[in-house]
Amino acid sequence: MQRVVITGAGTINPLGHSVPDTLAAMAEGRCGIGPLEIRDIDRLAVQIGGQVRDYDETEHFNRQQIALYDRFTQFALLAARQAISQAGLSFDGDLANRSGVILGTSGGGLTTQDENYRAVYEEGKNRVHPFIVPKLMNNAAASHLSMEFNLRGPSFTVSTACASSNHAMAQAFQMVHGGVAPAMITGGSESMLCFGGIKAWEGLRVMSKDGCRPFSATRNGMVQGEGAAVYVFEAYDHAKARGAEILAEVAGFAMSSDASDIVMPSRQGAARAISGALKDARLAPEDVGYINAHGTGTAANDKTECAAVSDVFGTHADRLMISSTKSMHGHLIGGTGAVELLACIMALRDGIIAPTIGYQEPDPECALDVVPNEAREVQVTAALSNAFAFGGLNAVLALKKV
Repeated sequence: MQRVVITGAGTINPLGHSVPDTLAAMAEGRCGIGPLEIRDIDRLAVQIGGQVRDYDETEHFNRQQIALYDRFTQFALLAARQAISQAGLSFDGDLANRSGVILGTSGGGLTTQDENYRAVYEEGKNRVHPFIVPKLMNNAAASHLSMEFNLRGPSFTVSTACASSNHAMAQAFQMVHGGVAPAMITGGSESMLCFGGIKAWEGLRVMSKDGCRPFSATRNGMVQGEGAAVYVFEAYDHAKARGAEILAEVAGFAMSSDASDIVMPSRQGAARAISGALKDARLAPEDVGYINAHGTGTAANDKTECAAVSDVFGTHADRLMISSTKSMHGHLIGGTGAVELLACIMALRDGIIAPTIGYQEPDPECALDVVPNEAREVQVTAALSNAFAFGGLNAVLALKKV
């Protein structure tokens, strides 16, 4: 079995168009949530989100590509270019034949769907572009990554709502760990900040109209975001042999299913995933210094997650730092775990713990160290990244400092 390390990372999200920009924003506790700039915003009750700003697709893609690439695919490609460039890998020969791409997304090309439903049902058009299906399909981003980088090995998309990215990265980890592939491109991408995407989430009545404040007694819901993060997962021996820079080690993971309710989270299901990740990574509870929480800012998630962490870590929970970067970039749904993994890498490499911003008032049911409002400089050697999805599907990744 191979040790698995991260040798490249790339992102575009509400906090920045690159990893350095994103980590700087996290360290500063900067908020990327603001007024949405989308069509028919006046018809929405929720008018804020974590939107990728100052983005012009024509600066990155030609007309033919734009006709094929939904916004979520564009984000994935841009993040992958950064990650593979940093890793310094060129995929050809046996490396290309065995390496692949596994991405997470929940909605896929939802913007494309929204635009074409409008064209047909609102504007009365009887024809749509012939490439609408390949543009909106959930596997579009993974397929275009495989084509752009000549990845001819195992490639597919995982769609498990808010845990999509973590499930995808866990699958990529397994491929490398088990010797199936020497390297895998993995992560997640999402862009559902369109009228239909927001209107659908409004129906759940879990959305905040003024901000995301995880773990704070004054929280009133989640805020949607968009963006992508992509990584190169590589066998440790392969990376060392070519002198690659190693960002962190992916030490293990675990998945669980609540098998109880389609939307309400389960304390027991979350705890099984957390404890399973510790066991898989061969970590004791006291080895972990930081957890990047799922931390949506809803009462149901925050209380359940804190209870699950307390159950697993016992007395060490009081000495554990747990923060939610969703307070800064919003909930990227299927892409959220991928962007949040950057906070774990920052904690391990730089000794900087990203804060939970917007924190106003302690909640007795969330009585953990949530790193309120300001980043903290603390050296940690192991970190967890939590993702708990609608449908009761949970995935937790464990990372270690190399």
